[in-house]
Amino acid sequence: MLRNLKELHDYTIGAVDGVIGHVRDLYLDDQAWIVRYLVVETGGWLSGRKVLISPMAVGKPDWAGRLLPLSITMEQVKNSPDVDADKPVTRQHERMYSSYYGYPYYWGGMGYWGAGMYPNMMLSGNQARGAPQTLQQEAEAARDTNADPHLRSCAALTGYYIHASDGDIGHVSGMLIDDQTWAVRYLIVDTSNWWMGHQMLVAPPWIEGVSWADQTVSVDLTRQAIKDAPVFDPSSTLARDHEVLLHQHYGRRGYWAPGEKRVTEGSHV
Repeated sequence: MLRNLKELHDYTIGAVDGVIGHVRDLYLDDQAWIVRYLVVETGGWLSGRKVLISPMAVGKPDWAGRLLPLSITMEQVKNSPDVDADKPVTRQHERMYSSYYGYPYYWGGMGYWGAGMYPNMMLSGNQARGAPQTLQQEAEAARDTNADPHLRSCAALTGYYIHASDGDIGHVSGMLIDDQTWAVRYLIVDTSNWWMGHQMLVAPPWIEGVSWADQTVSVDLTRQAIKDAPVFDPSSTLARDHEVLLHQHYGRRGYWAPGEKRVTEGSHV
């Protein structure tokens, strides 16, 4: 199911033995457009320290209760490597983080998460928590020590201007995130400064580039094409039929497999 980024803000994060804190932001990979970490504000029990939580640690969410349960303890979070959530996260930070929790590296594979599509798949088989990295992973880590992990704040991206191929169309007002893969499926574009305040959807594959210095997102679409596209209603769940119409309108291929049905609340994966 697709979740609005605003839904996740202030969600409670629960360890196996108590509440850790609340979601304040998410870090996305601006090349793959996958959420790699939750930024959690811990509150009084850890002096308000902000910590990073990987989706690999997230169990079955309680969407009604606005709770994301984790498979790690409060003590593990307390002793986790210090990462300044207000500064860019480096690959070295990520290696330290992954080593501490025993997580395999998500980068270097062909899937969203290493070789797989889902974060919890990375912990199956021999990749149990606390297990050492393989020689191949260590080699990849050495190669990527100085690589830019391309992690960006979702909160910071909100408000960026959207440039179509022939002019401005609005600004980013939110994102829709796949709650199974943690992939960003759409940016929500508010056109209030251009066209009667409608909200439209733009998928990451249609993005030509992001200028973090100029706070702009350029898309490979014309203003008229966007104006003629199906309007997004943020008050209702986005149906697959709406997505199909949207992709057909732009002549683009969908991210879903042929015949794939979206998982909805109350159904089983």
